[in-house]
Amino acid sequence: MKPDLILKNIDAWDKRVILKYIGFGGMLFTRLLKIISFLGRETLWMLLMVFYLFIFYDSFLFSSISAVFLIGVLIIAPIKKLIGRERPFEALKNIKVLEREPTSRSFPSWHSYNVASQGLLFASLLNTPMMVIIIVLIVIFVSFSRIQLGVHYPSDVICGVFIGIFGFLVARFVLVPLLHSLLIFFEQFNIGNIYIQVINPLLFENVFYLILVIGLLSIITYLAIRKLIVELYSKSK
Repeated sequence: MKPDLILKNIDAWDKRVILKYIGFGGMLFTRLLKIISFLGRETLWMLLMVFYLFIFYDSFLFSSISAVFLIGVLIIAPIKKLIGRERPFEALKNIKVLEREPTSRSFPSWHSYNVASQGLLFASLLNTPMMVIIIVLIVIFVSFSRIQLGVHYPSDVICGVFIGIFGFLVARFVLVPLLHSLLIFFEQFNIGNIYIQVINPLLFENVFYLILVIGLLSIITYLAIRKLIVELYSKSK
């Protein structure tokens, strides 16, 4: 089968599935999926990176979350720009998006990447059958939410999940050991005390440190709010 025919078949399947499942389950289920979908946003993982570096220092958790996130940025963003696929609500006139309209391209799904990659990370760290089940359910619900809300095609989320699996493996076995070793190396040059896995006392003792942390948290929050405003403005036009 020719590549262009394969792509046409995938595109036709994508459109059939999203038309079938957009708004599936009614208003209450849609609201629930909007909440669950937040687990795939970059805001959550950026806040956790700040938390595990400046507030509750854990070099391994910081290295792990950061490595997985960084690989996602390096892979997802270029692919989105290269493919340039329109969102379902842009390409299909009979679709009404059920959340604010994202301004980035559709393929692949950033949300699906995040929940798959970070989910695998926490599943490997906690390493219990119950946690694996919970992670799988979260990945399914977040990925499905992107279809149900009308912001992604099924192929977007499927590829996002597979890229997430790839990103986790590369991070876990290549980038995390390097980043973690680098942090351990620099720890020995710290003049003051390093507070590991406790709330950092500098938050209460050093006003400049407190301002730094508040500043970083504020920047992340500002970027999230700014993105929200841009998307809402775009939807209202």
